[in-house]
Amino acid sequence: MMSPNAEGATAPSEESDNGRTGRGWTLRPARPLTAARFFRRLVQVGLGLILLWVGAVVWLGLSYWVVPPVSTLMLGRWLTLQSAERTYVSLDEISPHLPLAVMTSEDSRFCEHHGVDWEAIREVVEEADEDGPARGASTIPMQVAKNLFLWPSRSYVRKGLEIPVALYLDLIWSKRQMMEIYLNVAEWGEGIFGAEAAARKYFRKSAKNLTRREAALLARALPNPLRRNPARPSSRLRALAGQLQARMVRAAPYSACLKP
Repeated sequence: MMSPNAEGATAPSEESDNGRTGRGWTLRPARPLTAARFFRRLVQVGLGLILLWVGAVVWLGLSYWVVPPVSTLMLGRWLTLQSAERTYVSLDEISPHLPLAVMTSEDSRFCEHHGVDWEAIREVVEEADEDGPARGASTIPMQVAKNLFLWPSRSYVRKGLEIPVALYLDLIWSKRQMMEIYLNVAEWGEGIFGAEAAARKYFRKSAKNLTRREAALLARALPNPLRRNPARPSSRLRALAGQLQARMVRAAPYSACLKP
């Protein structure tokens, strides 16, 4: 409804009519949040978070060429006001026995694969029974991917995410850089991260001076670092370390990628 103003012109009425209010604006009722709309928004948020995480992986992977990386476990301890002891050192400042021991113990084809050992995964799948796989097939790049960008608890989702991240990291880093980062973020006890902190904690020496036996003890402690103490090894840990030392001699010819 239009009404004349003082000069004979017309202006929108202030009256409301069929949802029209004020000077011609229409207020539409809010659309109800249906299950379909809620699911669509949930998917959009999820995709946004995934893209954000992917961007962080790409950017941080490149930045770790020059910036010492930190693990999610270290960040978690700092955020909860717990101590996290770590001194970052280059691979040249670590005894060559330790990378050889870790490679022999955890990823014997480290120098051959490109981040994922597909043959080991196939073997694990073939050996699995109704209770699931009896062992894992994680490579060192996959463990680095977990330590830097994922969470520690086991799940098929985490394992699925490890694979593309490991492939990406192996593509942009050299094998020596991969091993150096792993030895500087691996957990070797409550709040103990990296080879240098572990060597000083358990053997009162720098990582550069570790003996073959000490390196084998540290490598064999990695699967369960909160329960295995390299300084006071159980009889089982001593036996495992002794076996590893023998394997290290045979594995040495296949460790060329660890050399400068």
